[in-house]
Amino acid sequence: MDVDLRKVRYFVAVAEQLNFGRAAEALHIAQPVLSRQIRALENELKAQLFVRDKRTTELTEAGHQLLADARPLLANADALRRRVGRAARGTDTFTVAFMPGLIVTAAVRALVARHPGLNVEVMRTGYDDQTDVIHDGRADVSYVRLPIDRRGLRVRPLTAEPRVVVLPADHRLAGKDGVEIADLAEEHLLQNPDLVPEWRDLAEEVRSGRRRAEPVAAAAVHTVEEKLERVAAGRGFVVFPLSTATFYTRPDIVHVAVRDIGPSQVCLAWESSRRSPLITEFAAIAEESAR
Repeated sequence: MDVDLRKVRYFVAVAEQLNFGRAAEALHIAQPVLSRQIRALENELKAQLFVRDKRTTELTEAGHQLLADARPLLANADALRRRVGRAARGTDTFTVAFMPGLIVTAAVRALVARHPGLNVEVMRTGYDDQTDVIHDGRADVSYVRLPIDRRGLRVRPLTAEPRVVVLPADHRLAGKDGVEIADLAEEHLLQNPDLVPEWRDLAEEVRSGRRRAEPVAAAAVHTVEEKLERVAAGRGFVVFPLSTATFYTRPDIVHVAVRDIGPSQVCLAWESSRRSPLITEFAAIAEESAR
């Protein structure tokens, strides 16, 4: 029996909320209807997906596996609908996504010059969705900053650039020519620690009791602008690629080189299952433009 994508979407809503009532509200359906659909999915898959009692809802091992597989499955279904819809409308569009601080103008103009009838669009992304836009079909290619989850993607390296720490203009380290990651040990990090593994590893060392300082990761915020507002307010620091820091120059913040962390790696990514000549052509253009 084929898997019903509608039931899979219902399952993901419950799995993310771990609450049938809230999931039903988000899906705009009645809770009993949602419960019946989940039971039907369990019957189809011959696996129990949730363990429920009066107070909690938890995923089973089968549920965890389905959740891991369901997200890319649903993203691919969304991508298929978008691409088929564009083809049905006769819309010849190629969309290039890019991270803040990256300039893609030269590559886009080169593609347009080769294909005057092609509508080339650009889309700004962030760390949270730089690969999502590929999987769900919103973009054909995406300029990404590593690290990313490479599953289902082809990734072509383009360039690398230094990373800097962004601080309030009146910070004790603001006038330095450079700092080391240990200098930031007592500061609040305003981004996902996995994006700054050197700082994250220091935090793990602190927790093990081998150092006296205690680094703290503040609640992550999403957009560059939000991060910089919090930096300017003295609530913490961020580590950015140099191009991002210089692109968002403002008088109440400064950036300082960090001597002992690696550069930011910039790559072009696209869905590995696609065999579009335009993607292959643009990848070569992007690589040439980055030299």
